[in-house]
Amino acid sequence: MSEPSPTPVRRGRLLRFGAAFVVLLAVAGYLVVQYLTGSAAPRCLVVSGKDDGASYEFTPEQAVNAATIAAVGTTRGMPERAVTIALATALQESGLRNIEHGDRDSLGLFQQRPSQGWGTRKQIMDPTYAAGEFYEHLAKVPDYTSLPLTVAAQRVQRSGYPEAYAKHEPDAVLLAAALTGRAAGTLTCQGRPAPTATGGPDAVRAALVRDFGRDMLQTAGAEVVPRRPSPSPTATPQRAADDAVTIPVPKRSTASGTVRERGWELAHWAVANSTALHISRVSFAGREWSRGGFAGEWRTTGSGDGEASATEVRIVTGG
Repeated sequence: MSEPSPTPVRRGRLLRFGAAFVVLLAVAGYLVVQYLTGSAAPRCLVVSGKDDGASYEFTPEQAVNAATIAAVGTTRGMPERAVTIALATALQESGLRNIEHGDRDSLGLFQQRPSQGWGTRKQIMDPTYAAGEFYEHLAKVPDYTSLPLTVAAQRVQRSGYPEAYAKHEPDAVLLAAALTGRAAGTLTCQGRPAPTATGGPDAVRAALVRDFGRDMLQTAGAEVVPRRPSPSPTATPQRAADDAVTIPVPKRSTASGTVRERGWELAHWAVANSTALHISRVSFAGREWSRGGFAGEWRTTGSGDGEASATEVRIVTGG
């Protein structure tokens, strides 16, 4: 006598379990791919260097603008407090986005107005110019480093909401500590660059000049070192441009702090620009950030060349 076939209820249960298992495998596979390739939605994170749990999550667009603001400040010899004030102001005025609209004729990161003498529309929409104008006005505020942030910012901006800057101070403090290099290994970005991202060593060097000025490359003597030959004539531009830009850090104290701080400033700048410039790896002082599964941390390289690596920042593009 043949064994009775499974009941409809049992068959339905088996089908449900099978479907659930397939869905579970699909989700697990998706998460593994996201982890290994870093292809999740791009985002950046800055954490406190004091192990107090403070953090701020932001977009790659905001990261590029924040890095520019910080670089312009340190290049002008402004202290970290000035960078904090500038970042908090831009967070309030534009959300760290270079917007083409605002109250009346206000524009850009700091919502500066052409009609009030801040510059032409084209100039104000250049983040480097806009940041420079902000610092120039801030430097004229007596004892601005000892003033409450909201007071110092208001002396420059003349905003109708002068107290609004204060709420952004905690996030600005974290960003300034990382982007001036004082807090080492505290800024990371995850997610693959957009297909339209402009990569390669030339793009990295042009961005360095844009934010730090031509003296950065002339003084540091940045070199381009090929990582490997182009795989083939049919390789994509990004894969073919898998090169490293090596930036020697000056062996002296600078206006932006110690040599080590200067190095971390450049390293964090590169990570902040990783999505826009198709940067895949950044290393400094025996630690490395790489796009992909470990993009949320700076790992110790264990290469044994910590002393040598503390004198140069290595930025790898492509991949």
